[in-house]
Amino acid sequence: MERVPVIGAGLAGSEAAWQLAEAGVDVVLHEMRPEVPTAAHRSSDAAELVCSNSLGSRLPDRAGGVLQQELRTLGCRLLELADENAVAAGAALAVDRERFGAAVTAALEAHPRIELRRGEVRALPDAPVCVVASGPLTSDALAADIQRLTGTEHLSFFDALAPVVAAESLDRSVIFEAARWGKGDPDYLNVPLSKDDYEALVDGLLAAEKHELKDFEAADPRAANFFERCLPVEVLAARGRDALRYGPLRPVGLWDPRDDRRPWAVLQLRREDAAGALWNLVGFQTNLRYSEQERVLRALPGMQDAEFVRLGSMHRNTFLDAPRMLDATMEFRGRRGLFFAGQITGMEGYVGNVGSGLLAGRNAVRRVAGEELEVLPRTTLLGALAAHVAESPAQPFQPMKAEFGLLPPLIPPRRKTERRAAYAERSAEALAAHLHAHPLPATRYAT
Repeated sequence: MERVPVIGAGLAGSEAAWQLAEAGVDVVLHEMRPEVPTAAHRSSDAAELVCSNSLGSRLPDRAGGVLQQELRTLGCRLLELADENAVAAGAALAVDRERFGAAVTAALEAHPRIELRRGEVRALPDAPVCVVASGPLTSDALAADIQRLTGTEHLSFFDALAPVVAAESLDRSVIFEAARWGKGDPDYLNVPLSKDDYEALVDGLLAAEKHELKDFEAADPRAANFFERCLPVEVLAARGRDALRYGPLRPVGLWDPRDDRRPWAVLQLRREDAAGALWNLVGFQTNLRYSEQERVLRALPGMQDAEFVRLGSMHRNTFLDAPRMLDATMEFRGRRGLFFAGQITGMEGYVGNVGSGLLAGRNAVRRVAGEELEVLPRTTLLGALAAHVAESPAQPFQPMKAEFGLLPPLIPPRRKTERRAAYAERSAEALAAHLHAHPLPATRYAT
């Protein structure tokens, strides 16, 4: 058996390659960076986290926590590395980006069955089994070849990054450390806003100049098609003056220690690195011009001397009309042995991307071994997410992240306070039964 090509060493491709290699299949993992850069990446590391350094809630009764537990049960390597490179973030699993990317890259390069090959793949390989995890910034040449194969257009939305600031530049006599409702360690920094501060912020966002779209973005007739889960703050502000304080700047569960009162709004900052030297402005993704970002943000309390390590930006994400093309196994309906994984499939969220790569990798192993492909139970979040990607009736199709609303209803019904724990328990039971009945084949077909 020839090496199985995996295109793209992002979260999904890295996990897919690992699953194949651990099952005894030789893999060539293609990554075009650094030879071909993208509009969003900063390094050449595998599994680089572009937008945020948080992989979501770790709580066992939250959708993110349940999905993480499912992936751990399925033997997910990237979550192990995330745990090893975690930074304090309350109930969330957040990582030091640089250390995490370096750790994933080192693990891949050290695996005897994985060759990490740098350079652009301009066309789909003519291989019996292949995994495409080229991501939302798939190169133009490969995107054209995928479009030739699929016979339909891609859909696109725009994703935005939040600024990152240096901790030593923040005024800690104003900005305070706390967790919402005082639960857990106080791992977030909080910028308290009075009503006047908030109104001035909204006015500043509405009046500020925005970046011109890049050529490859401006040419897209759907340039205003923002992804609802990652809206720029200036777009949110334009939807209503209270939109931000009921959204990313909500102040619930936080009290300013200077007067023990709840602020009108709060901008939270999350630790970006293990040392706590860098902090990410949570939910403050933006496409404002850099000078405007600095002006607007330095007008906030405690931010007057803020030093920006990274300023916000916006870039295009591209994904397939997956319900017309993919099965819940992540296999392309029009070509046996061709799997897609990651954000290009419409699975949203870091952990969802990892999960899609894990599922594609496991099924690529089964295709190599000549065995029936794996369909995860719909009572698991990964199974429900895969089913949604394959079967969503919505037109136009939009990306989706793991949510309890994707799961079949509980029988008998539960009260709202009991529902999340019941979903988690049902998921664990269903996945255990599934793995007992469908063990992953240990192939030894690699050359």
